[in-house]
Order: sequence, then C-alpha cells, then structure tokens
Amino acid sequence: MVYSGTVVVDKRTKNLLRRIKPGQIAVIQHKDLDFLAAQELVRHKVKAVINFDKSLSGNFYTEGPEILMKAGIPLMDAEADFDGIKEGDFIEIKKDGYIYVNNMFFCKAFPVNEQLIKIKENESKQNFCKELEKFALNTVDFIQKEKYILSENFCFPDLDVKLEGKHVLVVIRGKDYKEDLYTLSSYIDEMKPVLIGVDGGADVLLDYGLRPDIIIGDMDSISDRGLMCGAEIIVHAYTDGRAPGLERIKKKGLKYHILSVPGTSEDAALLLAYEKKASLIVAVGTHTNLIDFLEKGRNGMASTFLVRLKVGHILIDAKGVNKLYRSNIKMKYVAAVFFAAFFPLMVIGTTSPAFQHLIRLMVLQVKLMFGLL
Repeated sequence: MVYSGTVVVDKRTKNLLRRIKPGQIAVIQHKDLDFLAAQELVRHKVKAVINFDKSLSGNFYTEGPEILMKAGIPLMDAEADFDGIKEGDFIEIKKDGYIYVNNMFFCKAFPVNEQLIKIKENESKQNFCKELEKFALNTVDFIQKEKYILSENFCFPDLDVKLEGKHVLVVIRGKDYKEDLYTLSSYIDEMKPVLIGVDGGADVLLDYGLRPDIIIGDMDSISDRGLMCGAEIIVHAYTDGRAPGLERIKKKGLKYHILSVPGTSEDAALLLAYEKKASLIVAVGTHTNLIDFLEKGRNGMASTFLVRLKVGHILIDAKGVNKLYRSNIKMKYVAAVFFAAFFPLMVIGTTSPAFQHLIRLMVLQVKLMFGLL
C-alpha cells in the first residue's frame, strides 16, 4: 500500500504534536518511541510516521510502536539525512519502503512490524539487568550531588493562589493520566483541590472542563490555549538560572514567576505544593519507574527520589488508580431495579380506576393515530 501526504518535521515529537493535523505524515527523530508520544500521534490521526532513529533499540522495551501498529498507522525507521526533508514536503512511501520526497527518491525505510517488535522485546529482556544496573548507579551518583534538595530552602515565588492547608492536585501527562483523572472526578468535585498543570498537564485539565490554577514547567509541551487560560504561570528554571521556556512566555506578554530548582518540572510542582504548606498532594500521571525515565531519555532519577523522600508523608500518587476498581454493571442488577420500579405501577394499574381509565385513553389515542378505528 502506498502512503502519501504532506509532512510535519521535528526532532522533538512533542513540538511536532502542536502542529500536525489529521492525515499528515509525521517525520521524527525519536529513539525508543514511548507510549505517550505514540498515543498522541494516534489521537492526532496521523497517516504515517517516519522515524530517523531506532523506534526500538532493544535496550529496553517501550510500547510506542505497538500502539501505532494496533491503530493501523505505519511506522518506518529510516537511515538518512534528517535535514533532507523539510516541513510541507510531499512524501510518498512505496510498498517496498522506498521514500520519495517531492517525486524524487530519497531513501529506503524499514517497517516496524510485529516480527521486529517481538525480536526487540526479547532483546530488551536480555538487556534489562544491565540497563537497571546503569540506571541505579547513575541515580546514586546524582544523589550525592543533589542531596541538598532535602535540606535547602529554595526561593519560591509569592502566588495569588493560596495553597496553605488545601488539597493540591498535580497533573502530569504520563501513562494512563486520562483514565486516572476521570477516576478522581468525584474527589475533585467534592474537595475542590488547587489544580496544578505541569506543562501539557494544563491542557489535560482544560480538556476535562477544569481550569488549572497554576501552570509550571518548561512550557515546551503546553498549547497556546493552555497558556492563555488565566492560570498563574511558573517557568521552571535550571539551578544556573537558565529558563528555556521563558522566551515563549515573554513573546505572549504573559505575567510569570520563575522557580529555580533541580530536577524535572514534575519535581518542581511537588516541591512548590509542599513548601506552600499544602495539607495533601495528589499526583496524576507521574514518572516513577525505570521505563518511565528511560522513555524520557533520563539515565537516573535522583531528584525524583529525593523529592519524594521530602514530600512523601503528604503525597498520594494516583498513578494507575483507574485499575483499582472498575464498575461492572450486571444485567441481573438492571433487571432487579426495573422490576422494583415496575411492580408498584403494575399494582396501581390493577387496583386504581383512574389509572385504568388513563391506560384506556392512551390505547384509544394509539388506535386513532394508526387508523384502527
């Protein structure tokens, strides 16, 4: 089968997702394509994906390619000059894997199919212990350098939104974040927690009809709609003062605060809620395990480990909460409820002259409608 269409090109998949439209072809450079990126590509209804890196390296297993395959979206790995394809080019992917750009042969790509996925899954099982050891050693090494997170009082901005004594819900775009947030809907309605969106987590809240009170992050995966929603904006900066997301905020003329703390924006959000004396922190979509961090391209989790040591006594991690309980309504219960409601009406119908008269009038009306009289 031949796939053709205009392309959207970006080395960072999260940036590409802000621009791509249904029916276009995504050209990325994304080693070990992760679950969330693949899920978003499916949601954007892309026609095909060309990856100028290994979608599955075999170092660890990621579900991204399998997600695309199940959705019927072809994924091709190509080895060529990434810069040879420009945004808006017209691409044809031939049945044999040959890729033509603007009707000129460009390169040959190799499909990521079920057979390759199984091979790489077996490789990843063999490599798991080696990757785990490297990850653990890197984590311990960084803990030595970042242990001050536990004791240092960072400079947190004064906010209009008050967190002291309140529940705070921190939303991150991680695996199963949508399902977990939906499961917490009753909690949100009842407790009215302060809502913090970490980067694209703000868009998630808006999609659920909830306006975030605070947005914190590098501002690289949040939409313009999210930035303009009226939330207080906190730009996460590195400890040396660099803040990559600041330029985008300034261009839009938005008010902002800067928070300079080590670690991820997720860590910064948890520290913010803790230092502002929240009574409880509930986190959705968090990154907490080896695969989570390897998929994000991180070779250790020192800051996350240390932050959780610090805030753990008031933190509830709601990741995967949707799997704890799923309502399963059985037909026998529906039948019982129906009978319980119908039985009193049946009794009234056999004993009440007024009700019997009403039934006769309804029958008469039906006969008149169908010309039976």
